[in-house]
Amino acid sequence: MKDLAAGDRVRLDDFHEGRSVQVLHIGPYSQEGPTIARMHDEYMPQHALEPRGDHHEIYLSDARRVDPARLRTILRQPVEATGG
Repeated sequence: MKDLAAGDRVRLDDFHEGRSVQVLHIGPYSQEGPTIARMHDEYMPQHALEPRGDHHEIYLSDARRVDPARLRTILRQPVEATGG
């Protein structure tokens, strides 16, 4: 097994988020902001949804081996109907 420099910071969490909106972001992590903004400011209002809790990210690419322009990340936001 490889010695992972950040291995002591890895954690396993369970998510019981229920209904969620998600999008596949392709590109550098530093450019996720506009994608998240489109989820929150365009898609969710159009579908009478609002955020419920924090979003999270699922990294599909190995940032050590993939060009930043080709990184793939799922951005996932738990939601509820507008007005709770």
